Amino acid sequence: MVNAGLDERVAAMRRFNRFYTQKIGVLQEGLLDSEFSLAEARVLYELAHRPQPIARELERDLRLDPGYLSRILRSFQRRGLVERTAPPTDRRRRHLCLTPAGRAAFAPLDARSRAEIGALLATLPEAEQNRAVAAMHAIERLLGPAAARAEIVLRPHRPGDIGWVTSRHGALYAEEYGFDATFEALVAEIAAAFINNFDPARERCCIAEQSGVPLGSVFLVRQSDEIGKLRLLLVEPSARGLGVGRRLVAECIDFARAAGYRRVELWTQSILIAARKIYAGAGFRLTKEEPHHSFGQDLVGEHWALCL
Repeated sequence: MVNAGLDERVAAMRRFNRFYTQKIGVLQEGLLDSEFSLAEARVLYELAHRPQPIARELERDLRLDPGYLSRILRSFQRRGLVERTAPPTDRRRRHLCLTPAGRAAFAPLDARSRAEIGALLATLPEAEQNRAVAAMHAIERLLGPAAARAEIVLRPHRPGDIGWVTSRHGALYAEEYGFDATFEALVAEIAAAFINNFDPARERCCIAEQSGVPLGSVFLVRQSDEIGKLRLLLVEPSARGLGVGRRLVAECIDFARAAGYRRVELWTQSILIAARKIYAGAGFRLTKEEPHHSFGQDLVGEHWALCL
């Protein structure tokens, strides 16, 4: 079953690659109706945006065969697009840079690329444009080298976050636990009440994000003068295992202490194993269990508490 699932994911990724390369026209003999191939255009782009790289850097970062890259660079030199210079301190290192003719050749290529991608995005409403870009960020984050991944930051909520929290809870809990639409309705009620009665001195919504892409959320709301309630903890599947959930819960606990609460409580379900581990790790203790039928499922609700 694991191999069958992997085969399906491989097929899906190959299908996407075929779709996207056709969509942006990289299979044409001349990229963007230019005289340059895709590889040549990419080398031009790097030369236009890097401060005098050496050939080995381009080989490494573009994963180009050294011989192939050497042929591209020799062709560029013959056409007067690239020059090699050696710094006085190390005559063995040859730095590459575009000549004025090279920059003139790159400029219309860059402009056409911007225009074509802009036209492609313009076919979508703004919200769908943002979804497409967020999906691309997610692919970069997941498949890029770990050292290049942007820092995950925690921030307060802002306009648009409450809709995302509600939508993602509804979608993820339906997919992973079979919850029906009444769960999304409950999340919407909780989130709307938070916004309508928000007390910034005693309540907080914390959003985890990376490169502008939301990865998780949690709320701390006032239950009484002495008790704060932790609600709506969520971590996107792509961010699990990175400590996002622990950071979100720790942030709310620190906020609760600073706000003067003596206790933080929460309600969760026994099937939410990962969340329960986070709560236990943060010092919460299980205080009560009760079976119930909610969200189309037979569940065991759990009450947890942390004394501050």
